[in-house]
Amino acid sequence: MAQTITFGGNGTVGGSTSLTPAPEKILANENYLSNANYTFAQQYLPDLYEKEFERYGNRSIASFLRMVSAELPTSSDLIKWSEQGRLHITASGAIGSTTNTIDVTGHNFRDGQTVVVIGAAGEEMKCYITDASAANSITVAPYAEASLTTSVFTAADPVRLFVYGSEFKKGTSGMSGSYEADFESKENNPIIIKDKYEVSGSEMAHVGWVEVTTENGASGYLWYLKSEHETRLRFEDYLEMSMIEGEPAVNLSGAAGAGLKGTKGMFYEIENNGNTTSGVITDRDDLEAFAKVLDKEGAIQENVLFVNRATGFDIDRVLAAQNSSGQSTASYGLFDNDEDMALNLGFSGFRIGYDFYKSDWKYLNDATTRGGATSKIDGVLVPAGTTTVYDQVLGQNAKRPFLHVRYRQSAMEDRKYKSWVVGSAGGASTTDKDNMEVHFLSERALCVMGANNFMLLK
Repeated sequence: MAQTITFGGNGTVGGSTSLTPAPEKILANENYLSNANYTFAQQYLPDLYEKEFERYGNRSIASFLRMVSAELPTSSDLIKWSEQGRLHITASGAIGSTTNTIDVTGHNFRDGQTVVVIGAAGEEMKCYITDASAANSITVAPYAEASLTTSVFTAADPVRLFVYGSEFKKGTSGMSGSYEADFESKENNPIIIKDKYEVSGSEMAHVGWVEVTTENGASGYLWYLKSEHETRLRFEDYLEMSMIEGEPAVNLSGAAGAGLKGTKGMFYEIENNGNTTSGVITDRDDLEAFAKVLDKEGAIQENVLFVNRATGFDIDRVLAAQNSSGQSTASYGLFDNDEDMALNLGFSGFRIGYDFYKSDWKYLNDATTRGGATSKIDGVLVPAGTTTVYDQVLGQNAKRPFLHVRYRQSAMEDRKYKSWVVGSAGGASTTDKDNMEVHFLSERALCVMGANNFMLLK
């Protein structure tokens, strides 16, 4: 019969186990301590794959800002710049209840100017401004009708008007008033981003049976090397993701109450100061809409579309359909469309009024970021090249990429990317704690110059 032996003087220290006597000296699982993954009773050596299989490939998503931005130092908690305003004068309003008046809140029109008044359905009239002294309305004299409401408009109709010139009678005084150059002041503030990896000195001397691999090509049998590298890689991704997803803490918000400022990321700037579009790209009209928006904004000739996989395929299908043989894909492919060669079903760019280059954005496809759930962001249109802005710190005009990162730096401190080691293991001897801590820190902000030239695809 089986007997139970209790280890430890009080019957609890060391626990208990059961031993089963046997008439022969044989290997029996119940006579050995084991767990689900390893057993001393297993006399057969498994065929071991020591090298860790990289089933997710390169897991880093940081690449976007490396391609489209530059990095510049800053030595302030606040980054300010000015962007030029519109050159021509335009406003939205409504036909007033008084004859030949247009209600325009806070306008800057002047007596003697001539304007085009356009209605919601495209109806229009050309008028002469007879009185612009009121703060929220102007009085006009139509050129083709006795009044605005004779046959074209009715009271309260929404209208848009813009100045196309002026007209004065002989012997009259000149134009009253003048215009100051219009500009818009922009600002952003850097945020501090941190991370840390910690390992005990004992674990650093613990060799494993799995040969680990990392994205930078390093390999070995010490698991902490992999964990430390992945912390570093994850931190580098966070540097980019923070600049893309960042949002400022508004007054009375929970983040503001915690003493945080936040920062204006790219998505935030485009949604609030740029252009957005929604829906699926199904035909040429959807692509032409990009060019029409650019006509109204900065008209930057070269632009890049960074999109998720589904939107990339939608664009490919639309472009293929423009070809006379697009349905059979017979007239476009690699290597002169030789039957023995591969057929290229994708497009890297197209020209419709402007040059558009298309690129898949891993951040929007990765299952652990924007590609892992129903995300409202399908892509972003980014202008290529540089723009001229007035740098209020330098006190002069400066050329800057439309997107650039400002990192904190002074003569004594460079916070672009800091990394340091503390502890008493791994070569460090700064504390008496038997461990090694690897710290990471950066302080940075993203400047989105001319957000009106960007477009967010939803």
